[in-house]
Amino acid sequence: MTITARCLGLSVSAALLTVAGSVLGYPELALLGTAGLIVVGYAAGYASWQPRLAVRRSVHPDRVTRGDDCAVTLLVDARRRWGAVSLLAEERCGQRWITVPLVKLRSGAQTTVRYAVPTDRRGVFPIGPLRVSRRDLFGLISVAREHGEPVQVWVRPRVLPLQAVPAGVARSLDGQLDRVPHGSITFDSLREYVVGDELRRVHWRTSARIGQLMVREHVDTSLPRLVVLLDNRIVAHPDADAGLSATFEAACEAAASVFSAASRADLAVSLRMVVDDPSVAGTSSHPLDRLAEVTLARTDRLASADPVLLVCDRLRQQKPGDTLVYLTGAGDHAAVARVGALRGAFATVLIGRLTGPTAAGLPAASGTAPPPGVLFLEAVDGPGFAAAWDAVGTR
Repeated sequence: MTITARCLGLSVSAALLTVAGSVLGYPELALLGTAGLIVVGYAAGYASWQPRLAVRRSVHPDRVTRGDDCAVTLLVDARRRWGAVSLLAEERCGQRWITVPLVKLRSGAQTTVRYAVPTDRRGVFPIGPLRVSRRDLFGLISVAREHGEPVQVWVRPRVLPLQAVPAGVARSLDGQLDRVPHGSITFDSLREYVVGDELRRVHWRTSARIGQLMVREHVDTSLPRLVVLLDNRIVAHPDADAGLSATFEAACEAAASVFSAASRADLAVSLRMVVDDPSVAGTSSHPLDRLAEVTLARTDRLASADPVLLVCDRLRQQKPGDTLVYLTGAGDHAAVARVGALRGAFATVLIGRLTGPTAAGLPAASGTAPPPGVLFLEAVDGPGFAAAWDAVGTR
């Protein structure tokens, strides 16, 4: 319940007039004060009355690319005993509130309301609850109540068409279109036998030891394994303002585009962040969902360990792939050299720097050339990165 200053002023004035009129013997003043108190009571009763609503909402689709269409459908049941009522409600969409008119809610009937979700920004946005407000005619008291359980919408970054994909350490003899479905002759792991597996892939010694048929799994080592490293430090994106950065959004688009191109080519690809923030960790492990969830992280300048050095050490020890794609902004030049030093651990290292229009043409790393043997791409935005990526891949 929200009580306005006008309501407080009227209540105090009416109470004083009522007391003064009664004590001093002026019935007109007492009558005027009583009328004011009656108005305040009417306002409180009118605003407090709310129709009982049962609200269910569905979102289609709940995962959408930035700029695409997304809609919410509200099913509203009015559980009042008589008459019909029209209300003006608001639905929460992220940090915004969208006006939702509920016209003629009849008792026992279901009303369907559909509205579009704004998808002009990347992120994970809660949809709901529905907030129904009532305010008296004098503007003294307003009461808002919320209905329905909220749902979430993942607005993913745009996926730009990339024609080229990285080549592996060694070329496949069968080619990417004719490669063996179960991999090459390189052993990877054992798994339980399922109907349809070839008997020549059964590992008889292990099967005899455990009493269950086990088959060999193989991987094609000639195909590249990509690791996309996204720099989500706020220091790497100097154009950041209130948590928003055009260069970071472009880096997210580039990461989504590389992942989609690798997935279309049936290549193994993993996504990593320079700073993993557990406070924004979602329930989905899909890379595109993670790119929708990721936000700029503010690192402690007084910390003894640099996040870039830490993630480089982990990549050097784990070696999760043979092709590293590092996407960053124009803020931290030293990070380019640190990631470039992974050239010995990865067969291919590609550094993509998203500069934005104001920082285009700045030196790659503290006035020096990119590290030797490292592919370096510089682009103003996401489409510029896609063009530079295809230009490198078609050489």
